[in-house]
Amino acid sequence: MTTTQVSQRKLRVLIAKPGLDGHDRGAKVIARALRDAGMEVIYTGLRQTPEQVVEAAVQEDVDVLGLSMLSGAHNTIVPKIMAGLREQGADDITVVVGGIIPAEDEPKLKEMGVAGVFGPGTSLQAIVEFIRQHGRKD
Repeated sequence: MTTTQVSQRKLRVLIAKPGLDGHDRGAKVIARALRDAGMEVIYTGLRQTPEQVVEAAVQEDVDVLGLSMLSGAHNTIVPKIMAGLREQGADDITVVVGGIIPAEDEPKLKEMGVAGVFGPGTSLQAIVEFIRQHGRKD
């Protein structure tokens, strides 16, 4: 692939709802904003296991994995997903987490390799720009 082809390739983003949280409006809003910004977006649907999320990210060869977490289970689920990505040799996928994440948990998530954490009220434009700047590109 030439440099021109790489720079013109759309970023592929997987939006996932791991865990038992059944609220997906925010995930759908983010998915639409990213799509409208020219990215290719795949949405997993509700109640995915960490293993299903990792499998989908690897199979879809995504650049970015966005995790929507509203249940408070981020300290349990995110480490499993990050470990699964490492085990699959996919730890170059940029991982971002959005939802209800207490500020004191952000440093722990970033130590695990999460690139960005976005809480309620973060502008869609800020999320789009972050993903454009940090998304993996081959």
